[in-house]
Amino acid sequence: MITGRAAGQALLKLALALAAVVGCMTLYRSVLLPAQVALFQPAEATTGVLRRAGILLSALLGYWAYVRFHEKRAASELRFAPAGIALGAVTGALLISVTTLSLFALGNYEVVSVRGMQGVPAIAGAILVAAMIEEIVFRGIVFRTLEGAVGTVAAVLLQSLIFAAMHWFNAGAGLAMVLALTLIGAFWTCIYIASRNLWVVGVHHAAWNLAIFATGIPLSGMEDWRARAPLQSIYRGPEWLTGGEFGPETSIITAIVVTASIALLVRWIRNRPAVAARAAR
Repeated sequence: MITGRAAGQALLKLALALAAVVGCMTLYRSVLLPAQVALFQPAEATTGVLRRAGILLSALLGYWAYVRFHEKRAASELRFAPAGIALGAVTGALLISVTTLSLFALGNYEVVSVRGMQGVPAIAGAILVAAMIEEIVFRGIVFRTLEGAVGTVAAVLLQSLIFAAMHWFNAGAGLAMVLALTLIGAFWTCIYIASRNLWVVGVHHAAWNLAIFATGIPLSGMEDWRARAPLQSIYRGPEWLTGGEFGPETSIITAIVVTASIALLVRWIRNRPAVAARAAR
């Protein structure tokens, strides 16, 4: 059982880490980005690229600074791992595509037209930045802090519940969404445990989201992005099968795929003594 002192230390670590990340992001958005725009007067599209890239870099800098100066260690979870990142991208897109392809085969998903790729680059950049920041916060900060306080298993559950709760105000949210995103959050945490790399899990997360966006189905209840998806589509059927207004992440098919993936990851971790020992510590 966690003691009051340990709980206080964990809360302090969370506060310091979040302050470092949010502070750097706020500094960039409020000071550095306006200065760049005023000085160079870039086009609107270029400003969008600067905004997304700068926000991601500032979040990474804030996290690195916290780890380097407060935890006093190298931020090994930020190391660049090309093979792991490539595997994360492929599996992220493929796993959620099992759901959409299944819905297509069952007649619950239909492509109406092909719009093209005009709106994709900007959305893809936003998806990558959002996914990486979520992984920095939930896996890099919240999970690691809780893992040090209550152990790996309890930290996976607690962090995944927090991750799901943060989506409560999205369209289509409800009990099914909480259960589905808790499971998905646990899956991404298992990927982090297996790789101890934020780029691997972040790119997996981004590829997963991009694959949903590309189909023209709502991504986590965000209906507005559908108009810019390369495919215009319709999907119909019971919510337990299609995911309803929230999208395919709350489909029973996704739950089965993610549960099987977690089981495989847990088995893989247990069969790697070094990985299992690190988690046990």
